[in-house]
Amino acid sequence: MSGAEEREPGGGGPAAASSSAGLGEAAGPAAAAGPEEPGLLLGGARPHAEPAADPDAPPKKRLKVAGAGGAEGSVKLEERLYSVLCCTVCLDLPKASVYQCTNGHLMCAGCFIHLLADARLKEEQATCPNCRCEISKSLCCRNLAVEKAVSELPSECGFCMRQFPRSLLERHQKEECQDRVTQCKYKRIGCPWQGPYHELTVHEAECTHPTKTGNELMEILDEMDQTHKKEMQLYNSIFSLLSFEKIGYTEVQFRPYRTDDFITRLYYETPRFTVLNQTWVLKARVNDSERNPNLSCKRTLSFQLILKSKISSPMECSFLLLKGPYDDVKINPVIYHFVFTNENNETEYVPLPIIDSVECNKLLAAKNINLRLFIFQIQK
Repeated sequence: MSGAEEREPGGGGPAAASSSAGLGEAAGPAAAAGPEEPGLLLGGARPHAEPAADPDAPPKKRLKVAGAGGAEGSVKLEERLYSVLCCTVCLDLPKASVYQCTNGHLMCAGCFIHLLADARLKEEQATCPNCRCEISKSLCCRNLAVEKAVSELPSECGFCMRQFPRSLLERHQKEECQDRVTQCKYKRIGCPWQGPYHELTVHEAECTHPTKTGNELMEILDEMDQTHKKEMQLYNSIFSLLSFEKIGYTEVQFRPYRTDDFITRLYYETPRFTVLNQTWVLKARVNDSERNPNLSCKRTLSFQLILKSKISSPMECSFLLLKGPYDDVKINPVIYHFVFTNENNETEYVPLPIIDSVECNKLLAAKNINLRLFIFQIQK
């Protein structure tokens, strides 16, 4: 009895020990595994004890990874889109219309027109630079989906270096950017200052041009008057010509043809047409009959007016060419004068006043060149 009684305070003997050991085995792992054990979730619950999740809900781990690398992933996506949507010729993102060949390769409007113009100069069929399939205005079509996608891609402002969707960038650079280059409001009286928009107010408050004397301003105004005088002279000439008794105009269509020389050259000629009861023809040439105009980045057109009818007396005329009613080519009006006789019935080749080479390529890329001719007969 005494031995048993002595063992009772120690925890119940072997049975108690085994019982406590069993409890320790059961509770040991749970007690030893703290809240940071990777095998358990918060609260001590085992993974297999977690209630079944909604099968439609995305995994938490995936959401966490996507959130951590989302910025890097978006940047890579933009870079991939840049390489996918860029023009196959200039490798730049198109700024306006996007054309595609029959196999889907993309070309910006400028490169597309340039390819057609080069093919016309070389007397070849224009082809896609990627797959070499034939391209033309009738075979190729615009890709509106790519145009809209490109307009939403971010592009960097050239002044403040911030990024905006390409569709909003032009407005930002013209109206909203505080770093855009602007000019002083006193430019009209000779102030040459140019600087960022946010410095404009400070400069105009300190500008010295408003305090200049009248004599100093007269020199500046004289230079401005010379520029405006040339513009007004053109308008006055046109208005005076419109008051003439004999005025004729017609739509003319230049059609391409080749010479039979060893090195063929591209020329244009119109069918015969009648204006002011006389028969006329227009001819045109590229880069003043340069040997290889396709190797030059600068493109020009010049034309001459030829009188085909026989006349009884000299015929003094003024004439000018303007764009046709359905064309978008930009031509500055220039008035030319010539006295036609039976012996001298052809004018010299005179420049077709196209604004730049881009506009010239538009004309060369077209199947025919459609313009409007005005002839004013000067009565003595």
